[in-house]
Amino acid sequence: MASTPAPTTEERPGPYRWYVLGLLTLTSAFSVADRLVFGILVEDIKAEFKLSDFELGLLGGLAFSLVYVLAGFPAARLADRSIRKNIVAAAIGFWSLMTAACGLAAGFWTLFAARTGVGVGEGCSGPSSQSLVADYFSRAELAKAMGYLTIGASMGTAGGLIIGGQLAEMFDWRWAFMLMGLPGLLLGGIIYLTVREPQRGRYAPAGTDMAQLPLGQTIRSLVTNRVFMGLALGWAVQIMIGYGLAFWMAAVMLRAFPISTGDVGLYLGFTFFLGGIPGPILGGYVTHWLTLRDERWRAWLPGLVSLGCVAPLALSLTSGSFAGFLGWFGVAYAIYVASQAGILSGIQAAVEPASRGFAVAIALFFNNLIGQTLGLGVIGALSDALTPTQGPGALAVAVFGVCLVSGIASLAIFAWTAAQMGPSGYLEKMRGG
Repeated sequence: MASTPAPTTEERPGPYRWYVLGLLTLTSAFSVADRLVFGILVEDIKAEFKLSDFELGLLGGLAFSLVYVLAGFPAARLADRSIRKNIVAAAIGFWSLMTAACGLAAGFWTLFAARTGVGVGEGCSGPSSQSLVADYFSRAELAKAMGYLTIGASMGTAGGLIIGGQLAEMFDWRWAFMLMGLPGLLLGGIIYLTVREPQRGRYAPAGTDMAQLPLGQTIRSLVTNRVFMGLALGWAVQIMIGYGLAFWMAAVMLRAFPISTGDVGLYLGFTFFLGGIPGPILGGYVTHWLTLRDERWRAWLPGLVSLGCVAPLALSLTSGSFAGFLGWFGVAYAIYVASQAGILSGIQAAVEPASRGFAVAIALFFNNLIGQTLGLGVIGALSDALTPTQGPGALAVAVFGVCLVSGIASLAIFAWTAAQMGPSGYLEKMRGG
């Protein structure tokens, strides 16, 4: 058994860990921006290639998730025994090139192929990034750190909409993809050159076994860990809300209001920014404060906010006012993203350091299979089915229906997960399955 040595003086917490967190947050932002810039371009792509909403849902979900989850497992296995910052640097470089390649598509299948390339790159970065954060921040700070990391998703969603919308209006959707993709190459180089690989598991309890278990044993230890599985499945169901909003809301606005693609990107992106920046930070601090009193808040809080965001979302989607639509949407999104700190910190605390990367890969497998592939596809199919009776409002009805079901189901899953925990002995109980 390889025990964990105490951190040396140069490894103890300092300002550098915030620099690394900042770079990883930017990586998350680039990842989400390159993934979801598609959302502001869907109407232009639909018109040029004559696609249905279901086909757009496949491009946004299945094309990306199909290889994202497959690439994530070997990358996570590598992350648990190799240099994680190099994996992150290489991943961002590859997906940036493939995002640019989306602009060269000649039809549905060539765009599908380019989107799968984006999925390969992004599938390799998540496990390594979250594992790095867990080794740069102590367990007491982890919820706050994950809250800041989650800001990257909000920044990326807003940036993809704002920048992608402006580029599409200035040039066209093809140049929007190409110009959005290339800057990630620079960030990958900075990470490779300036980030130091931390000691693996340096905040784990003394005597923790740091040796990587055989693959079969690792999988068994994770799938029998009820708290980890509860958090992973709850996250997968509730993120149907996040993907639904990030991918489809621009199209909802374009069909509901007489407004240009560039203006939708600007106003909607700014709203994502206003709701998505304070939400994760506040969620991280609230989770930290609550879990000092009872660890079950890592599951209770995500469950409550997952359903709590649905009411303001309903007010947004039924508002006939442009300002009302954006205002209530900002409230809904801010509530929704407050859930992420508890989920991410709970997953990292639930498993042994030597299997953190693989744990994230399993969580992202469910996340993308259920949240992105199923969620976006169902919304697109429902929209097509409702169009004869609902007209341009069919997409808004489909988005709300899926978000409502997701909120109710995720609340039930997170409540069950909290019941598997206890106010004390949390870490031991989680790791014991």
